[in-house]
Formats: sequence, C-alpha cells, structure tokens
Amino acid sequence: MADRALVQNGQAVLSPSGMAAWLGASLDDVLSLHRYWNDLPPDPHLRDGGRYRYRRHGSHVVTGNTIQDMPHRAHWQPLDYNALHGGIERWFEPLPPTLAAEPAWQRLLQRLARSASALRGEQPWFVESHLFRITTEGGIGRPTPEGAHRDGVDLVAVLLLARQHIKGGETRVFDAQGPAGQRFTLTEPGCLLLLDDARVIHEATPIQPDGNTTGYRDTLVITLRSGAFQDP
Repeated sequence: MADRALVQNGQAVLSPSGMAAWLGASLDDVLSLHRYWNDLPPDPHLRDGGRYRYRRHGSHVVTGNTIQDMPHRAHWQPLDYNALHGGIERWFEPLPPTLAAEPAWQRLLQRLARSASALRGEQPWFVESHLFRITTEGGIGRPTPEGAHRDGVDLVAVLLLARQHIKGGETRVFDAQGPAGQRFTLTEPGCLLLLDDARVIHEATPIQPDGNTTGYRDTLVITLRSGAFQDP
C-alpha cells in the first residue's frame, strides 16, 4: 500500500501501526531505537549561528537484504540542493557501533531498499542515515534551516521518534513541478513519511516550546540514492 502510494503520488504517510505493518516488525521494537538519541553531539556546521540541532551520521550500501556499513565519511550536498549548507564537506560524529546490530535497524534499511527498488528498479542503494534532535533551547529550533528543498537522492524517509513540549514542526510537501501540496504534522512516535525526492520538495516548520520547558523533536532521516553517494 505504501509503496503503491509512493509510486502513484510521490509520497506516503504511515501511522505508527501502519509503519509497523509495512516494516513487519513490532512498534515497540522500532521505538526502542530511540535510546540512541540520548547521546547526540551538537551539529557544528549550522550557518545560521544556531545551537538547536544535534545529530549523528552513517553511510551504508544495501543490496537486497545485505547491508554493508561503510567507513565513516563526510555528508556532502551540492548548492543546487542545499543553498545554506551545500558545497562543503560536513563531518558529523558516527552512529553508535551497537546500532548496526539492532534487528529493527537492519529491517528498516532492508525495507526502505525494497521501497526504493519499487520506484527505480532493483539495484544497490547508497544509504545515508541521520539521527536528529531539534531543540527549543534557544527559543526556536529549525528542522530544515535550508527551507523547502530536495536532497538529490531517490527516496527520503522521515521517522518520528519523539515530540516533547513543542508546538510547530508542521511538515510541508509540494509537487516539485507545480503548486499542489500538503501540510500535516507528524505527532505520534512511529509515524513515517516516505518521499520520492525527484517529484516533491519538502520542509518542516520551526518548533517553539509549548510552555516553560525546553522541548525537542527527534527524527531519523534516511536517504537512498542510486549509483553512488553524493561527493564533491
């Protein structure tokens, strides 16, 4: 169902139960991965001067059900896709070594590769994984400081792990070739957004605290690209 919506509409949004059914794993197993978000270092590359983003980064090649974790490498995007942070090699701290052994993690990478193959045909997929925490420590946190964008890949997946003491963070997805679009907010842990990056642009609006307590929004963003990783 999700793969069909992705092919037909360029996007699919899954509820937590829908995500678990699509993945073939229990929701509890997926949400148990959230403990890895408790040790994310600050993003040292924010060009807007902010201190609201924490992240880790990893790279993999997925061929069928075979996952090859790649040596740690920089994340790079061209200016055409990221006007704010493009054109520079951004080095982030690597994923925790124990994450790769988690069955839910392996299943997620394998299932996303199948969705990418439904879009473009079966092939090896060059995968980048980003663990993000956006906070309201400074009053406002920006999930996508570069604004509405494409990532220069084939498939983008955004999995919500937590949303605490915030307002905002609305997701906006628009047709890359026209005015059609949708706006919605991922609110429940386990919600999953799938995007055909060639057909749509996307962004998430800033978050603000909903009271006196600092809030945060935790997501896992995974991109899959055919042919090769993006490199300078």
